[in-house]
Amino acid sequence: MNNNKTILIIGFAIFASYFGAGNLILPPQLGFNSGPDWWLVTLGFIASAIVIPLLALFGHARLQGTMLDFGKKVSPLFSLIYCLSVYIVAIALPIPRTAAVTHEMAIQPFFDTSSLLTSSIYFGIAFIFVMKRDRILSILGKFLTPLIVLILLAIIGIGLFSSPESMNPSVLESPALIAGLLEGYQTYDALGGVVIGGVVIISLNLEGGVSFEDKKAIIAKSGLVAAIGLFIIYTGMIAVGALHNTEFDASISRPELLTGLSIKTLGNIGNVFLSVLIALACFTTATSVIVGTADFFKGLFKNSQTVYTVTAVISCLLGVFVGQFDVSYIIVVAVPALMFIYPITIVLILLNVIPEKYASSAVFKGVALVTVLFSIPDFLGFLLPEGNLTGVKSFIPLANQNLGWLIPALISFLVLNIKTFTTNKTISS
Repeated sequence: MNNNKTILIIGFAIFASYFGAGNLILPPQLGFNSGPDWWLVTLGFIASAIVIPLLALFGHARLQGTMLDFGKKVSPLFSLIYCLSVYIVAIALPIPRTAAVTHEMAIQPFFDTSSLLTSSIYFGIAFIFVMKRDRILSILGKFLTPLIVLILLAIIGIGLFSSPESMNPSVLESPALIAGLLEGYQTYDALGGVVIGGVVIISLNLEGGVSFEDKKAIIAKSGLVAAIGLFIIYTGMIAVGALHNTEFDASISRPELLTGLSIKTLGNIGNVFLSVLIALACFTTATSVIVGTADFFKGLFKNSQTVYTVTAVISCLLGVFVGQFDVSYIIVVAVPALMFIYPITIVLILLNVIPEKYASSAVFKGVALVTVLFSIPDFLGFLLPEGNLTGVKSFIPLANQNLGWLIPALISFLVLNIKTFTTNKTISS
């Protein structure tokens, strides 16, 4: 195996797997709304949409098992429930959203067809790709990613050098750094990291003849390749959205802004290029996550190919049903689920990449429990009438910024490690 070639191909495949619907439409409007503060929202966005997903890959490189291993130190039951929750959220929200974005931005401008037809054809083709399991990374890495990157770089390059001199001020309701961090949740890339990392592990195992240490290096280096690509694209798209924010109406939607920027940078043919870009970017993500979901359930049932096929069918049928709804509706519906599942995902990723002496079973259990408990107000805040949780949130640091879990999780991590260190010191003396 040529490791350098493998690293590039897998790195491009990971990039394509991450870069889906949200990754396209979120950064430009984040920059558009932040104006001169675009660099601050970029830092927050990078933290939740690049750094955490990259660390998820590092965690997979260390564990080289399945996603069940991420939570096994808490308990096997917790890990199973967590994994099922992630996969259910993945196939119920972000994957159908890729079809919805494809319809609204790549099909609807040219053809007067229904969203149901689009999602049906879209997931029909996705199913064919998913069943080509042994070739999925090669297809994504060799053929689809280069096309995505070239079109995006053209939009960014021209956009940066053709922007007006003036810029509207920020209209963000929360601090720019936090706004970027929370918007990164909508990319689902932290969830994607724990799902796609499993796809990479299984793909390398199917290749055969790769040692544990080689797989560890390949996954880590491939992750860095993908992260560098994502950094360039995200930063560029946020900057272009900010630099051109005087040229569009303040109420413009995410898809409309991306379309407008593509036309301004690439001319009338920009719509065609954008349609190709959206179809490719969304499709690669959908295919990768469905493969990851099917792999997981196949592993739960003694590597049954029948289970793999049934899971793929169910995922695609769910995609057809949900994918016919508007993009904006899917984004709004997803927020409560993300407020609950994202914090525990971030915590499990971090605990699996730090040195093991700081991540004992007791630390895993304590930090996970605290994170889940303090995520509940953030979750309920998007379901209950406004003001119902004011009293509770007033006692929790950062709760009004929907980060109420952060400080308690950090405190529990420090306290439990100090306790462990003190106990070990007493025993040794």
